[in-house]
Amino acid sequence: MTNLFEHKLSIKDKQNLIKITSFINEDIKTSKIRDGIIVVYCPHTTAGITINENSDPDVVSNLIKGFEKVYPTINKDYRHLEGNSHAHLKSSTIGASQSLILKDGNLILGIWQDIYFCEFDGPRERTFYVKIMEG
Repeated sequence: MTNLFEHKLSIKDKQNLIKITSFINEDIKTSKIRDGIIVVYCPHTTAGITINENSDPDVVSNLIKGFEKVYPTINKDYRHLEGNSHAHLKSSTIGASQSLILKDGNLILGIWQDIYFCEFDGPRERTFYVKIMEG
């Protein structure tokens, strides 16, 4: 039985937040761990992991628009040859991981919360990891 899970995403959009809570819930079932800590980790420098509103799709749209205002895709002051400085800035702001609490076999999330993979430099093939630690 494993407690480290690897997931692949094929992302078609340039920027998007993709709900990944269902992946994590499946991992919990597979692990059979009932109580502990879960770490969700993104090994990419132009993507991230966040927790946010799951009910109103405008929240995801507003987050992307807000990040675009703060870190516009095109900015003459950027000095990165790949042309994706905005994505590095957004990724660093969001962060590469989230830690979650597992209690009685369930994630502790607020009623309106989901976990999102944040893509800022798509389209891309992406990977994220889920580590479930008992305790």
